[in-house]
Formats: sequence, structure tokens, C-alpha cells
Amino acid sequence: MYFKIKRLLDFIFSLITIFILSPVFLFLFIAIKFDSKGPVFFKQKRVGIYKSHFNILKFRTMRIDTPKDTPTHLLENPEQYITRIGKFLRKSSLDELPQIWNVLLGQMSIIGPRPALWNQYDLIEERDKYGANDIIPGLTGWAQINGRDEISIKVKAKLDGEYVEKISFWMDFKCFIWTIASVLKGDGIVEGGTQTTAHNEIIENELGSKR
Repeated sequence: MYFKIKRLLDFIFSLITIFILSPVFLFLFIAIKFDSKGPVFFKQKRVGIYKSHFNILKFRTMRIDTPKDTPTHLLENPEQYITRIGKFLRKSSLDELPQIWNVLLGQMSIIGPRPALWNQYDLIEERDKYGANDIIPGLTGWAQINGRDEISIKVKAKLDGEYVEKISFWMDFKCFIWTIASVLKGDGIVEGGTQTTAHNEIIENELGSKR
């Protein structure tokens, strides 16, 4: 029952957001176009519900000569590829705004596991263990507010699995509010790598104690 309510809330929220933020979209459109050569929007094949594929939308933050379908943390010196406006967009997470359109179409939800790249086989396989590939992916989720780029694939999949177990209006509301706080503080953004030592061990221990 909640999944039907969740979809209705996603549709209403995305429609209102597109209308309200249309001036912001226009401003960023112009800024990106003047900053560097290439399209304003960036399409990338991602994994949706039941491991189906769809094209996620983002504002382009990297140069057009950036290696295709390569996660930022796997690039050697990713800073060399990020545009000037791109640094601001990534830091503020405004590059994710066009995904509101994916939410409107039902390909994504506001809250859910972040959609993996089609070739992130390790993450997809780990999520299979927890049923995290069997729900609609989201703009933000439990893993994002618990580390984002700072956590390993294994920990990220476990957190996604915990979300699947506890999915509810309250869980989604908590993720939404904490996401706003994280974005304002710039938490969890690590270009070119992940912090997979002490931070991951703390989260893994916490997850283990809950099971």
C-alpha cells in the first residue's frame, strides 16, 4: 500500500519542484553553456528496478573528453575533467536536479538506493544480497546520508538493504530531512576516491549490531 502512496507523492513533488525551480534550471542552463563546450545535460545508463536500464539525467559537470561510463572515483585525477561551474554544481548537488524528470516519469523515486552505473557489477551484485535491486532507485537514500562517497561498495549495499527492510513514510521523511542537512554541510563528497577504512568499519559494526 505504501508503494502506491510513495509513487503519488513522488509525482506531485516532482511536478511542483519542476514548476518552482524553472528559473534555477534556466540560470544553470545558461551558466553551463557559457562555461564549456558540450551539451547542458548529461545522460548516463543506470540500473533501475529489477535491474532494468534507464538514462539518468544530470547537469553536465565534466568536460566532453572525460572517459565515458567511468565512476568519478575510478578516474585518475578527476579534478582535471571537472569544469568550473561543475565544481559548484557537484559541491552543492545541483547537478542532480534534472533527475526530478526521472522521478516524474517513474524511473526514480525521491528516496531510494542511488541507481548504479550499468557496469558497476560489484555494487549490483552486493545489492542483490539485500533485495536492493528490487525497488525503484532514488535521488537520495539511506546510504547517502550515512557517508555517500566516503563508504565502500560493501557498506553501501548493506545500508541500501537496511532501507529496504525499514521502508516507510517515516524512513523516507528522515532521509529527506537528513539529505537537506548533508547537502548544506557538503558532507560525504570525495572526488577521486572513497574513504574505506575507519569510517566503513564504524558503519559495518553499527549494521552488524542491528542484525
